[in-house]
Amino acid sequence: MSRMENKLNLHQLQIFRTVAKHSSFSRAADELIISQPAISIYVKQLEKTVGTPLFEKVGRQVFLTEAGHCLNDYCERIFALLRETIQAMEALKAGENGTLRVAADTTAGVYVVPGYLGLFRRTYPKVTISLEVNNRSTVLKRLLLRETDLAIIGQVPDNEASLQVVPFLSNELVIIAPPGHRLATRKNISVQELTEETFLMREPGSGTRATAERFFTLQGIQIQVGMELGSNSAIKQAVANGLGIAIISRQAITLEHRCGSLVILDVEGFPLHRYWHIVHLHNRALPPPAVAFKKLMLENDI
Repeated sequence: MSRMENKLNLHQLQIFRTVAKHSSFSRAADELIISQPAISIYVKQLEKTVGTPLFEKVGRQVFLTEAGHCLNDYCERIFALLRETIQAMEALKAGENGTLRVAADTTAGVYVVPGYLGLFRRTYPKVTISLEVNNRSTVLKRLLLRETDLAIIGQVPDNEASLQVVPFLSNELVIIAPPGHRLATRKNISVQELTEETFLMREPGSGTRATAERFFTLQGIQIQVGMELGSNSAIKQAVANGLGIAIISRQAITLEHRCGSLVILDVEGFPLHRYWHIVHLHNRALPPPAVAFKKLMLENDI
């Protein structure tokens, strides 16, 4: 850094710019509410720093020298950039710019989060959005490694003090079957009857699977897992083709249930009631876009 860089400062440049605007030390002093002698001292210090006169006096008026004109042009650019910087920081503070990084478990990432992101994009069109969809374990790992700002998951880990967890939307887990299934039209099906069925389950690490396994353990029964599949779409297709029954979020089968390709079984204890959660690290200040997105999710029901 040169000697001049060490000595130049915005206060000096602002005073110089004001004198140049008015061609008058006294009017600059009035605008800045500084005494005229102080204005003169600042200008002389600036001239000493740059090593050349910046004004020439003609009668009561002062005029810019060639060096003064050059410096004034740079001042306009410097203060324009400063205004732009302030606007950018204010926009970031308001969540209007920057990047929003969200990770969501498979069900939330496909059936819940996109609707909120659409609303967010319409509200904050200049924010860059990144959405990663994965199983719950991977999503939590990404959050703990600070590789994402917010996680949207159904099943939250127990006793994880580093996480702040906020429920925001009801999530019902239901049991689905094809329309021709033997239990499709039955009412009040006992949980015990499900031991005769083949279940299609998500992979280990899935929140839906963890919730289902906890429920059946509490009921003291063991179900038959015939197949593990890595996505809700695969599970729905397998169920529709008669390969078994499955537990899935009601939000994931809205279309199939409406058109009749899948039915919801009326089983005692179901639906299992839980929530989608917004999760982030306790000891980390969220970036403004993440703060804005969290607020939007809590205030809107899509």
